[in-house]
Amino acid sequence: MTTMARLARLEAAAQAADRLRPRGQDCKQVQEAVLSTIRWVRFHTKTYNPHWKVEGRPAPYEPFPDLPYFAPILELLDLERIVWIEKSRDMMISWACVAFLTLKAMTMPECQVLLQTQKLDKAVQLVDYAKCLYDQQDSFLKDAFPLTKPTKRMSKYELTFANGSEIVGIPGGADQIRSYHPWGYLLDEAAFVPDAGECYNTALAAAKGSIILNSSAGPGWFADAKRDIIKVSGDR
Repeated sequence: MTTMARLARLEAAAQAADRLRPRGQDCKQVQEAVLSTIRWVRFHTKTYNPHWKVEGRPAPYEPFPDLPYFAPILELLDLERIVWIEKSRDMMISWACVAFLTLKAMTMPECQVLLQTQKLDKAVQLVDYAKCLYDQQDSFLKDAFPLTKPTKRMSKYELTFANGSEIVGIPGGADQIRSYHPWGYLLDEAAFVPDAGECYNTALAAAKGSIILNSSAGPGWFADAKRDIIKVSGDR
């Protein structure tokens, strides 16, 4: 997109946002709903569970479960620039990290977020998480924080907001990061990304805000770096 086209889009977005900006009681309702990520995911949006029938759930879309670790993790993401998370499967940590970054992009103008994984199809899945959280939230929030166009008409690799923010899914590789200047960055399942260390170093230089690395257990750079272990070549 050219500079002129981007400026035109931002001007149009600003005008649209001004028309939709809540006022009075509606404004208070919006501010309270997005006061924290945990409030947003517990009471104002829903996730998607593809196994809902097998698990006997009442519907495929539900708010984040009321589990004790979500609140402290989401609070930590707001307090620290760099966060490393070791997890087991089925804890919904990837959902939580995407939710934190989606809310930032939604409420912070010109906030670019990168979601990186080893393979592009997984990155697309993370973008789908963001789109689901946006689409499933309360209507008054979608009115307050509009998109550039409906999610179904967007590229599968991105979610773009009228405030100039965007969420982009990219595959593994430090070179994939260098063409961006993100506010937020997530490296998902970092233990299984072959060049995770190079990706992290590049993200440190590129990202101006939050940097999140999460992974289930696996040997390699993530496990060693998480424990401040420096491996010497040839050391046994």
